[in-house]
Amino acid sequence: MTSSADPPGGDRWLELSVEADAEAVEPVSEILGRVAPNGGTAVRPTRLLRDPDDELNVREDPSAPFVVTAHVPDDAAAPAAIEATERALWHLQAFGLRPVSGLSVRPVDASAWTEAWKAHYAAQRIGRVVIVPSWLEEQLRAGEVAVRMDPGMAFGTGLHPTTRGCIELLQQVRPMPPRLLDVGCGSGILALAALRLGADRADACDTDALAVAATRANAEANRLGDRVAVWQGTLPARPAAEPYQLVLANLVASVLIELAARLAAHTAPGGTLLASGIIEGRATEVRDAFAAAGLAIRTERHDGEWVSLRAERVRS
Repeated sequence: MTSSADPPGGDRWLELSVEADAEAVEPVSEILGRVAPNGGTAVRPTRLLRDPDDELNVREDPSAPFVVTAHVPDDAAAPAAIEATERALWHLQAFGLRPVSGLSVRPVDASAWTEAWKAHYAAQRIGRVVIVPSWLEEQLRAGEVAVRMDPGMAFGTGLHPTTRGCIELLQQVRPMPPRLLDVGCGSGILALAALRLGADRADACDTDALAVAATRANAEANRLGDRVAVWQGTLPARPAAEPYQLVLANLVASVLIELAARLAAHTAPGGTLLASGIIEGRATEVRDAFAAAGLAIRTERHDGEWVSLRAERVRS
């Protein structure tokens, strides 16, 4: 699997990096991805916490920022790319997100950083699901399942509270239905986790071509390519075939509200919708939109300022 941290070639590179609060990671990644070859960025936590009672269990420190990094060729186009990035980061502050640092730029030797950046990553345990970078070997405990996932062009490696919330709620779905839909699949991490937990087949969609490519690549890397169908585009108003017993939607509050009726239409009566990407201040709006669409909230999970929901399609 090719990670976005791998350069397409050449020896002279500039590393662009920004420290960002969890809330700002995705917009900062999008800004840096505009100038990086193939849109590639890497996201890493600045601090990991280990459970004092379980040395194998590690997760990011939610109070610490993340570092978003991109690499651009050190050539004649670099100054303009840096200026455009700084300008976009300045405009980002108008949205009132929590702290985002200034842009840091330093020259790097491709041969040096290709391996050095990997030291910042460790396997992430989210209940029974273990997210393992491709270069690590991780011993699994009884009942655990592994998803191989490198930091890549599409956000979603198990570190963000929205991804973590969905995976935790996913493990409450029993029995795991044979077929599911992942809306806004990103890296494909949720669909792949569902397959590891017992689903037979996953359909997935995203409006971003990079996300579609990342989902396909990650499915192949996990030897699940023949069980994942992914397409580029938005969710249609109605399903083409039978609705799904399980729908996953790790999006943002505004999109969840906009798509509430469509998400309900794709969820079978009595089926489950897992929704995340909801900042706490907009959770009530999402709940109201879901209720109007016939989706009853059964479980809520809070992680800092983020909310994840498990909803059930009300039987008519």
